[in-house]
Amino acid sequence: MIKIAPSILSADFAHLGRDIEQIKSADYIHVDVMDGFFVPNISIGIPVVQSIRKITDLPLDVHLMIDRPVRYIEAFAKAGADILTIHVEADKPEEISRALAAIKNAGVSASLSIKPKTSAEALLPWIELLDMVLVMTVEPGFGGQAFMMDQLPKIRMVRKMIDSKNPLCELEVDGGIDCSTGKLAAEDGANVLVAGSAVYGADDIPKRIAELRACAP
Repeated sequence: MIKIAPSILSADFAHLGRDIEQIKSADYIHVDVMDGFFVPNISIGIPVVQSIRKITDLPLDVHLMIDRPVRYIEAFAKAGADILTIHVEADKPEEISRALAAIKNAGVSASLSIKPKTSAEALLPWIELLDMVLVMTVEPGFGGQAFMMDQLPKIRMVRKMIDSKNPLCELEVDGGIDCSTGKLAAEDGANVLVAGSAVYGADDIPKRIAELRACAP
């Protein structure tokens, strides 16, 4: 079954509690953390994750778009993250290994993400350790971007890797997801769809979440 992870980057932060309540029918809450170094934007941090944890029982899918993520794994785990995603490109390979080990040691699901210009093969050293892979279908750092169609072959390739080496691993896609692009991503093997603008731009948010599930095969 397709899982939906609304991105609160598109929520109204003046009414964040209300906007989280509106997505209670979702499977995960996707939390984008940006440091202004790894990506050219700054977003929320540890205190906001702590606050969100207090008001929802949904799993927090925390996407760390930050440089040298090993430094913050323990803090985000303690703040209430259920899934921690780090980027292959965010550090040296040995430090990525350290960060993934720290995530596992904290009792949190470990996820690894790749940017559009990064090959699927970059995941190979860690694929058997992962609970999730996140394929970015936009350049990370800003919401509201258009889905990059040239990422579909990569999604297919990652799905083949997962099926071969780690069948229990989830495949998440983030960037420009709506009913049309979500269907394409799911057809190529994604089982978790991150949607920000498509969810929070809807007049009826629970209905939109149901539509996103229904549009995927």
